[in-house]
Amino acid sequence: MTASLTISLKRVNKIYHEGEIIAGVVIVDTAADLRHEGLTLTMEGSVNLQISSKNAGIFDAFSNNIRPINLVNTSIELAAAGKMPIGVTEIPFEMPLVGRQSSMSLGLLETYHGVFVNVMYTLKCSMKRSFLNKPLNASCQFFVQYKQLIVSDLLLKQERPPSKPVRCEVSPATLRAGGGAGAARGTVPHFQLYAEIDSTVCALDRPITGKIRVDECSVPIKSIELQLVRVETCGSAEGYSKDATEVQNIQVCEGDVRRARAVPLHLVLPRLFTCPTTATPYFKIEFELNIAVIFEDDYLVTENFPILLLRSK
Repeated sequence: MTASLTISLKRVNKIYHEGEIIAGVVIVDTAADLRHEGLTLTMEGSVNLQISSKNAGIFDAFSNNIRPINLVNTSIELAAAGKMPIGVTEIPFEMPLVGRQSSMSLGLLETYHGVFVNVMYTLKCSMKRSFLNKPLNASCQFFVQYKQLIVSDLLLKQERPPSKPVRCEVSPATLRAGGGAGAARGTVPHFQLYAEIDSTVCALDRPITGKIRVDECSVPIKSIELQLVRVETCGSAEGYSKDATEVQNIQVCEGDVRRARAVPLHLVLPRLFTCPTTATPYFKIEFELNIAVIFEDDYLVTENFPILLLRSK
């Protein structure tokens, strides 16, 4: 006897906001009468934290006791014990999207898929059967977004980046003075770069824009790249682990660029792999933008811009 269980949501994009009703149907498809011990639907939301391998030795006590942070956990009964008829049966459901109410609750956070921090929301359906038959299970991931601009209390206490354009000049002199740029080891060529980001306070649904200009350079340029980097911090009383990983890399131009000519920068933020900048007592999710200039001899110069991501209304 073959039988299957499927969850189908009414909203095609599967994006919901706190307080909304998640509606859909559970589809039972069976080739024969199907006896069961009850059908339940559970909504789960959690933050999963992980310590990077390079820090595992330092934070053994912490890494061995990392537990998911529960954001929502609600269950309803869709059908009492009984029998499902032959064919396809659709069972409608509605569940309010409301976070847990407790002193330790973080509220509902946006869905986010990172390397060391993951925020996920899932609907799980289970049909219990007799001990001679395995239960039928189905799951369906959905996505949570903020309705409007939200900044955590911890971020409000910090100095926010300016919303006006941020400009900088990069040269061998600024590298020696520690002016915020980084470079690979080697002989430093003579160069003068100008970079500008239109705003370091960025809406998730709008592209990050700016420009870069090469005023002088004694060697040919191989490539100019725009890198989006996430900085994830996990920690507790035992200690903190902070890791930066690349989200995406866009080549702005290839080959030696014309001098004194502004090259526009345009980066669309990827869904799921970015979220509003978040700070909680247990973890932080921050983002940075790197402009990297690679010379023909593979000498690398980068300029870093910390950015604040927000969900605009």
